Parts: sequence; structure tokens; C-alpha cells
Amino acid sequence: MSDKPISPLHQPMIDDMTARRFTEDTQRDYVRAVRNFTAFLGRSPDTASAEDVPRYQLHLAKQHIGPATINLACTALRFFFKITLEKPDLVRHLAPVQQPRKTPVVLSQDEVARLLEAAPSLKYKAALSVAYGGGLRVSAC
Repeated sequence: MSDKPISPLHQPMIDDMTARRFTEDTQRDYVRAVRNFTAFLGRSPDTASAEDVPRYQLHLAKQHIGPATINLACTALRFFFKITLEKPDLVRHLAPVQQPRKTPVVLSQDEVARLLEAAPSLKYKAALSVAYGGGLRVSAC
């Protein structure tokens, strides 16, 4: 983390995250999210109103920011307002963004047959058959 403070609220937030054993990456991401919120507001985040936080979430959505990034910003702001500032009412209506589900790619019967025929030996053919029949994913093999 840089030694340059972004505001008087920077060190208390770092201390709160350190006390909860947040990783360096999480701390960096949370500080960045609060810094971006501060830039959006144009003033200190401790002066934010209950309308500013949902307005910021809408701003992120209009900028075509991904759901994971918006959820990270929401989580960081929720931590900042609830824990560091002790103002939980400001983030009470902050809701996570639903991430779209991707449909899994399913091989056709011909593709499965070609996969099994491409196995170099009976041992590999048996392993591939069991893995495919059991519904295992590539990352689980």
C-alpha cells in the first residue's frame, strides 16, 4: 500500500481491515473503491447522504461496469460506512447485482464418441468415460 494518505479516513479504514485480517489485495481494492466513490461525490465520503450511495451504484451500472466490480464496490462501501464510519443507515438499501448465469457447453453424442476414440489406450478411454459419465468438469479432473 502507498504511504500517501488519501484522507483522514484512510488510516482508520486500513486499521479496521487489518484487525479483521483482510488481505493486502482486499485492502487495496476496498481503498480504491472508496477513492472512486469519493471522486464521484466530489467531496469527503463521510458527508455522503443516503441517496448518494445508490446513485453511485446506478452510475457504475450506466458506465457498463461488470457485476463483479459493482459488487466489490458495494461491499467496500458497506464495510466503510458500517464499520469505519459507523453509519449503517447509508448502505441499508445497497443491493448486490445479479451476475448472469452462463449455460454450460454440452458435447453432442458424436463429439463424445470422437473424444473417446481419440484416447491413446483403453486406460485413458476408461478414465475419460468415467469422468464424462460422472459429469466432472475439466477443472475437477
